[in-house]
Amino acid sequence: MDRTAPVNTRMSPLSTKIPKLIAHRGNAAEFPENSLPGLRSALELGITHVEFDVHLSADRVPIVLHDANLARTAGIDRDALEMTWAELSQIIVNEPARFQGRYEDVGVPSLSRVMDLLTGFAGATAFVEIKRASLRKFGTDTVVRSVCDILKPFAARVVVISFDLAAVDLARRYAGLRIGWVVSDYNSLSALKAEALTPDFLFVDHEKLPPDGSRVWRGPWQWAVYEVTRGEQALALANRGVHFIETMEVRSMLRQVRHWQAQRG
Repeated sequence: MDRTAPVNTRMSPLSTKIPKLIAHRGNAAEFPENSLPGLRSALELGITHVEFDVHLSADRVPIVLHDANLARTAGIDRDALEMTWAELSQIIVNEPARFQGRYEDVGVPSLSRVMDLLTGFAGATAFVEIKRASLRKFGTDTVVRSVCDILKPFAARVVVISFDLAAVDLARRYAGLRIGWVVSDYNSLSALKAEALTPDFLFVDHEKLPPDGSRVWRGPWQWAVYEVTRGEQALALANRGVHFIETMEVRSMLRQVRHWQAQRG
């Protein structure tokens, strides 16, 4: 694996492959993250790839939520993993500090409900991230099987991702689903683990990549880099071999991509 090869850092949308976009937790710049309105907005704007996070409720119902604690998303200091689905379905997750009560009817969606939404958008693909807090609390086997049992009917349109290597490996072995590993540290040890796992996708925070502009690790996977907000940044990453850009700035980044496409004719 060539991990250090430098690349040409001069970028142009006419000479660089335009990366595809993944809506990070939906259209999270304009709507509460991981919410049905936010995911629907991203899809209606024309995004074909969305990413969202999954935990289990206390009664083992897969729910779409990023933080196990509800303080940031709902303004209440409670652990969602200690609450039943019946309790969670009544919680409003409108990110009060960010939206100041602007959204009053946005609840915690179940994974099943989100997949129902996806069926209305032909060609859309979901990256479903299994969160480590649930894996620690309920065990890898319980969480992965509970999530994958819901995702199996959508096998062609989903990718199970996680920071937890064992979880994505089990998702592939148990349900035959495509998988993506989220790399915590971009180093030689992670590269060796990626070679052993051979996932369909590798995800990494753009800040974890080396600053020298070198190409990302080559392999049988596609790269997705997250927390990207600027067009120039996206092109630079594509120039390094990145296939997907994951962003919360869905509308502005989509506008930029369409501009590049128009330039190419």
